[in-house]
Amino acid sequence: MRKIIVFFAALLIFTQVSFAQIEERPRPAEWNNLVPGAKFIDLFQPIPPIGKLTADTWGTATVKPRYVDNGIEDNEWSYWGGNILKGEDGQFHLFVCRWREDSPKGHHEWPRSIVVHAVSGHSMGPFKVIGEVGKGHNPEIYRTADGHFVVYVIDGYYVSESLDGPWEYSKFDFDQRDRPIIEGLSNLTFARREDGSYLMVCRGGGVWFSKDGVSTFNQVSNERVYPPVDGRFEDPVIWKDHVQYHLIVNDWLGRIAFYQRSKDGVHWKTDPGEAYMPGITTYEDGTIEDWFKYERIKIFQDELGRAVQANFAVIDTLKNEDKPNDRHSSKNIGIPLKAGMQLELLNKKAITPKTKSIKVLVKAEPGFNPQQDLDLASLRFGASEEVNFGRGAKVLSSQAKGDDLEISFEGKGNGFKEDNFAGKMIGKDNNGDMVFGFSRLPWVNYNPEILSARKPEIDKEKGIVRVKVENFGQIKSKKAKVIVEVFEDGKSAFTSEGKVHSLDPFEGIRIELPYDQLIPLGSDLTYKLTILPSNGEMEMLEGEL
Repeated sequence: MRKIIVFFAALLIFTQVSFAQIEERPRPAEWNNLVPGAKFIDLFQPIPPIGKLTADTWGTATVKPRYVDNGIEDNEWSYWGGNILKGEDGQFHLFVCRWREDSPKGHHEWPRSIVVHAVSGHSMGPFKVIGEVGKGHNPEIYRTADGHFVVYVIDGYYVSESLDGPWEYSKFDFDQRDRPIIEGLSNLTFARREDGSYLMVCRGGGVWFSKDGVSTFNQVSNERVYPPVDGRFEDPVIWKDHVQYHLIVNDWLGRIAFYQRSKDGVHWKTDPGEAYMPGITTYEDGTIEDWFKYERIKIFQDELGRAVQANFAVIDTLKNEDKPNDRHSSKNIGIPLKAGMQLELLNKKAITPKTKSIKVLVKAEPGFNPQQDLDLASLRFGASEEVNFGRGAKVLSSQAKGDDLEISFEGKGNGFKEDNFAGKMIGKDNNGDMVFGFSRLPWVNYNPEILSARKPEIDKEKGIVRVKVENFGQIKSKKAKVIVEVFEDGKSAFTSEGKVHSLDPFEGIRIELPYDQLIPLGSDLTYKLTILPSNGEMEMLEGEL
């Protein structure tokens, strides 16, 4: 924890810039030592030319000439947000919001925006609007396990059995479970888990779970899960691939985003370096579109869940400067992302500093032959904290395994510790281009029980502390210990403990913990509640009684 605090300490200081909506955030000095592939921003790729390059369009000189067929734009509407699903028809379906460009309030017409359905034969566009969903802003579409499509918008959602509608509007139910809601419930983002349940992160960085993505969302976090740095955070986006959960959150004022990873969606690790920032839109022919702001990032995933494209809402100037009937506006664009290699760690026992060798299988796939394409001497494998800085285990040997490649690394310098839940490989291919990939660690439990308690209640007459404990994991939990310590005026009054039996996913139970009734208790009481599961991480809840 001390290293994390020191690592981000430099970000707690910032300097003012002379105009509104921007503050320059200085970076930690350590970031200067990151190698290509360490930062999420390194994954952004040059964009193939899309349609015709033109300067006959709206925008500042910094975004002209440009490829207007990237994503969606036109002269009549301003577009914002939105993500893509690939339909069974082979088409790419973008759900994005828009408002009239000539609206009297200019960009600030966004609260009255309309969500539209647009399609394209290519994930990069051009997209053509084919229908309206309804009023709403900041849409995100996902598909539930029973086949329904849900389009989230601020303060509600639309649901349909088909991408083409009809769409029925409704509102989510939220149970904050005796926890403070961090910065309200807007800019929600969703990731489906293996059992069809859903993980949700709200704008403020709170973590929530729903049994099916439509029924009640239950908050389990006690504080935001974002990096411990100063920032005006919004626009979180989460996704899950075959290895882990991913989260990116944007500091809109500093125009810098952060990238995080998790094994369970509850406990997050922040990787160093920018996730994205202005300056990432370049084309293979050298064309550059220097958009003023990038917001509302959404991720398009391949069949393994890997991020292969990022879509953004972009604007060419300050939002306050986007007036009606002017030469400014906003649109949705797509940028391809470099997909990580498929890696399988073959060591079954936990890797330690004493491990002599590490074996990793690099899998072949269309367009990638690891036996021919990799520069083996450049590869490093180990904990991300080491590999991101050019350290980590070096290659000893390799051998073909069918079309795949088994690489043996020395154990020295692997850097794995108890808090690591993924291995990382960084290096180059034989063309000198960066390659990377994550692997699961066979000894790590990626599907733990997630036990969470509500605020305890004291029955002074019976000498009982009542606690409701719920399981938001995807597996049946085992017996766990529950400890409640009660404080009066900051001093410990009593401690009581008990056990909770196994619980099915999304099952809850109330337990009663005894305490000595002779202990005098006043009104100024606080508590600390601890859950010690047998197959998960310790959870704590503190507050006033």
